[in-house]
Amino acid sequence: MEHTDRTTDARTPGEDGPDGTRGTRRWLKPLIVFLLIAIPAGYLYISAMQSRNGNGDKQEEATVTGLEEGWPSRLQRRIYEVTVPSGAEDVAHFETNSWKSSSLFLQFTTTQEKFGQWLGDHGMNSSDLEDGDVTIDEEEAGTVGWDFDGKHRWTGTVREEDKPKPNLEVTANLDDPRYPRVFVVSTTTP
Repeated sequence: MEHTDRTTDARTPGEDGPDGTRGTRRWLKPLIVFLLIAIPAGYLYISAMQSRNGNGDKQEEATVTGLEEGWPSRLQRRIYEVTVPSGAEDVAHFETNSWKSSSLFLQFTTTQEKFGQWLGDHGMNSSDLEDGDVTIDEEEAGTVGWDFDGKHRWTGTVREEDKPKPNLEVTANLDDPRYPRVFVVSTTTP
């Protein structure tokens, strides 16, 4: 029989071996556990802060850049239950989202006849319009730079719905009654 000389490791606990592996293992495991907890927590915190501030950022962007020209997307029109009359001009829109509510701001110019049809399509009619009534408040108007001051012929109405259906605030400029300039805020709350 061949005898091999096996030496036992006479190191005391915590002492590094000649290659330094034992001490590395001691701090590596807590570091990995810390990173597995800290990294997702950091992402959650950043995400929460962006969501919290997201509506303000979007409102600030709208004030700086104004409304986006063109029709809202088909999905936006379906969510906010609004349409744009065919042949409408100067169409622009803007959307805001927050935890409490989401709103679509829409503006367009159309003919008197098509405006009446549009009101009917949205559960309202021309007799619901009240002369001198601006139904969109200053804070909402300020979000997209609308100005309802001045000597203009304003008229407006509101369609209130049960949740989750959106409420509509409609204000129209009838300086030229043949071609109303229509401003709409459709707001939905979860």
